[in-house]
Amino acid sequence: MGRIIYTRQALPTVELVNFALDDGDIVISTDGDGKLAAATRHAVVAFEADCLDAQQVGWSVTAIGPSREVTDPEDIGRLRKIGLSSWTYGTRERFIRVSPELLDGRRLRSHDLQDGDGADRS
Repeated sequence: MGRIIYTRQALPTVELVNFALDDGDIVISTDGDGKLAAATRHAVVAFEADCLDAQQVGWSVTAIGPSREVTDPEDIGRLRKIGLSSWTYGTRERFIRVSPELLDGRRLRSHDLQDGDGADRS
């Protein structure tokens, strides 16, 4: 699961999404009528994903780049087969592709293994 950050009514909005990686891009599925689909077409968005285990060890990655709806029928057919599922009800027949232009990531470690800002220094 990740978070996509986009602008809705001139304000930043964050939504939880399931995602897949496809040829260096981040792909999410959505319904065509949703606010997310409308707001992310040809917009610059941010995407964030992280993982932290019980010992507080993990990672965090942020990607920023343009988004676009996938419209090529062959690409849509291939994306339907990659197993991108949704945890919400309804059909998710549209795909949004985010092409990262800026990437930032870091490993996270428990407080005993960090400097003051929480970043892994080992």
